[in-house]
Amino acid sequence: MAPPAKPSHANLDVDYVITYRFTETSKAPFTIREAPINSLTVLDKSEAQQGLERLLQALAQVGLAIEVRNGENCSLLIFVKVASDKRLSHEVYRSRVKDWLYGVRAAQPDRETQNASTAQDITEAERYRIVYHLITSSKEEGGAGIIPKEGQWKNVESIFPLHDKAFNKEWIKKWSTMTFLKPEDLDEIRDRLGEKIAFYFAFTQSYFTFLIFPAAFGVSSWVLLGHFSPIYAIVNGLWSVTFFEYWKRQEADLGIRWGVKGVSAIQEKRREFQYEKEITDPITGETVKVFPATKRLSRQMLQIPFAVIASLALGTLIATCFGIEIFLSEIYNGPFKSVLVFLPTGLLTTLVPTLTTVLTGVAARLNELENWETSEGHEAAMIQKLFILNFITSYLPIILTAFVYVPFGSLIVPYLDIFSLTARPFAENEKQLAVPTAGFEINPARLRKQVIYFTVTAQIVNFAMETIVPYLKRRGFHKYQEMKTERAAKKGGAAAAATVDDSPEEAEFLARVRSEAELDVYDVSDDLREMVVQYGYLVLFSVVWPLAPVSFFINNWIELRSDAVKICVEMQRPTPFRADTIGPWLDSLGFLTWLGSISTAALVYLFSNDGLGPDGTPATIKGWALLLTIFLSEHIYLLVGVGVRLAISKIDSPGMQKERAERFMVRKRYLQESYGENVMDALPNQEAEEITRASLEEDARQGSLRTATPQQQFWLRQRSWEESTRVGARLIEKMAPAESKKQL
Repeated sequence: MAPPAKPSHANLDVDYVITYRFTETSKAPFTIREAPINSLTVLDKSEAQQGLERLLQALAQVGLAIEVRNGENCSLLIFVKVASDKRLSHEVYRSRVKDWLYGVRAAQPDRETQNASTAQDITEAERYRIVYHLITSSKEEGGAGIIPKEGQWKNVESIFPLHDKAFNKEWIKKWSTMTFLKPEDLDEIRDRLGEKIAFYFAFTQSYFTFLIFPAAFGVSSWVLLGHFSPIYAIVNGLWSVTFFEYWKRQEADLGIRWGVKGVSAIQEKRREFQYEKEITDPITGETVKVFPATKRLSRQMLQIPFAVIASLALGTLIATCFGIEIFLSEIYNGPFKSVLVFLPTGLLTTLVPTLTTVLTGVAARLNELENWETSEGHEAAMIQKLFILNFITSYLPIILTAFVYVPFGSLIVPYLDIFSLTARPFAENEKQLAVPTAGFEINPARLRKQVIYFTVTAQIVNFAMETIVPYLKRRGFHKYQEMKTERAAKKGGAAAAATVDDSPEEAEFLARVRSEAELDVYDVSDDLREMVVQYGYLVLFSVVWPLAPVSFFINNWIELRSDAVKICVEMQRPTPFRADTIGPWLDSLGFLTWLGSISTAALVYLFSNDGLGPDGTPATIKGWALLLTIFLSEHIYLLVGVGVRLAISKIDSPGMQKERAERFMVRKRYLQESYGENVMDALPNQEAEEITRASLEEDARQGSLRTATPQQQFWLRQRSWEESTRVGARLIEKMAPAESKKQL
C-alpha cells in the first residue's frame, strides 16, 4: 500500500507556512501587506519575542517540526511539518474514527493505528487538512489553538500551504486542451485542493455541460421563433428544473464517491460562540454548550427589516439612476448629451459598491449577533444575507425595465422632469429639458440591450476584474515597493533585505515562499456566487434574448480555466476544507429556478407581440390574465419538478451503487467477525441414513424408553427421503383409479 502522502519535494517537505508579523500599521487606510515602510511601527522587541516563543511552543507541543526564516516587511516565515509519520497516522486514525461515529464512513477504521495510513491512501488534501486542524483547533480537541489575527495570536498574519508548481503547470496545460472534464479530473482536484473547491469545479462543469442544449436551442429560437417565444420559455423552464434536480443528485453521488456524504454533521466550533447553558447530549451523553434556538430565531427575525431596508436603499439608488438615465437618453435633447448619458453609469459604479459595502458590514454585525455555534452555520447565514444584496444589485435594473418602464413608460415619463436638474447647467433652453406630456414612445429595444449587456459585456468585465486587474495590481505594488526601497537606499535609511541571511541552496525556494505570502486568500464562495448569479440571468431573463446561453457557454469554458489559473498564480494555495454540497448556494439555485417560472411567464405575457405588451398600452394589460399566467406557470413548474425528481430517483448511479456495496460489506464484515469466516457458506449435503433391521429395532427400543410427543411420532414414521419416496409410490399404486393403473 502507498505510504502517507507527503508534500512536494520542491517544497522541501513543508506542510504549512505561518507568517508572523512583528509590526503594526499606524495608518488605517493601509493593510500590513500594502503599507509603506514609513507607516509601520515595530513592536517592542521583547513583546515580539515572547509572542514568537508562545507560537513556536504551541506548535511543538502538538507534534510539529519547525523552521524559521526571514520574511518581507518585518515578518518571519515559520515553516511547519508533522514531526513523524507515526504522529500523522495517529491523527488520521482519530479523524477517520470521528467520521465513522458520525456516519460519514460506512466501515470502522482499522483498530491498529499504524494501519490507518495504509488501509486507504492519504491524499494531499487529507494530510493538509489534518495538519491545519493540528494548528488551529482548540487544545481541548488536540490542536495548538492558533487563529490568525485573534487574541494572543494577533501577530500571526496568515497560515497557508505552498503551491505544488509541477502539479499547477500540468493542471493548467491539461485543462487548456480539454473541452469537458472527466470524473478523474475532478477527483484530482479533490485530492489536491479538497472537496469544497472540487464541488465548485464539479458544479461549474455540470452547468457548462448542461448549457449545450439551451445554447443550441437558443440559436434555433433566435433564428426561427424570435424574442419572447412561449416555446422557448417552456423549454427553458423544463431545462432549468431538470438541471437543478440533476445537480442535487450529482451532489449526493459525488459526496459518496469522495467519502464525505454527511460530513456537514462534523462541524468545527466557533471561538466567538457564547453559550448560555450546558446540557447533556441525549445521544452521546456528552456535556455540550448551547445557545437557545428560540433566542437565535428572534435575532434572525432582524433579517426581515434588514432585507426591507437593503431593498429600499439599493432599490432607491438604482431606480434614481435608472430615471436619470431614461431622462438623459430619451428626453433630454441638448448639448453634451452623448457624454451626460454616462452620468448614471458613473453614479452606479461609485455609489452601489459603497452602499453595498455598508450593508455588508451591517449584515456581518447581524450575523455575529445571531451567535452561531459552528463556522459552517456562521458562513451559511452570511451567504444568505449577501444573496439578498447580490439579487438586488444584479437583477433590479432589468426588473425595472421589464416590469416598470416598458409596460408603464407612458404613465411614468411625465414625472421624470425632476431629473432635469442633472442636465440644466448644460441646457440652452427649457425646451431641451421639457418632458413630453403626450406622444412619447418608449424604446422597446431597451430591455433587450440591457439583457445583452448583463449576459455579455458584464461577463467580460468580470473576467477582467477577476484575472487581469489583480495581476496588474500586484505588479504595480511590487514596482512601487522596489522604488521605495531604492529611494530609501539612496538616503541611507533602507532596512536590511529579507534575503540577507538566505543560504544559497534555499534562496530560490525562499523567494517563492515570500512571493506566495503576499498573495490574496482564495474564497470559493466568490466564484460560486458568480455562477449562481449567471444562472439567475439565464432562468429569469433569457427569454428576452435567446442567445444568452451561448454567451454563458463560451464564458464558462473560459471561467473553468481562468479559475484554475487564478488559484495557481493569483492566490495562496487554499486550505483543503471538506464539504458535501455547495452549501446555501443550492437553496439560491432552487429559489432562482422557482422565480424563473414566474418571471418568464410574466415576460411572455407582457411582451407576447415582441414589443410592448398585448396592445402596446398599459390599459390593455389585464391583471387577472397576468396573475393567471403566473399561477399556471408556477404550478406546472411544481408538477414538473416532482416528475423530474421521481424520474431521476429511478435512475441508478455509480455513487448509489457504491453506497449499497459499502453497506453490504459492513454487514458481511460484522457477520464474519462475529460468527467466523464461513458463516455465509452453505452446509454440505446430508447423506441419507441407511435403514436396517438393527436401526429399526434401536428406534423401537428408544421409543419405549421415553414418551414421544405427537410431533415426534409424526416425524419418525419416515427416516429418509428414500423411504418417503417408497411410501409415496405405494400410495399412488394403491389410490390411483383403475384406468390409471392400466396405463401405469
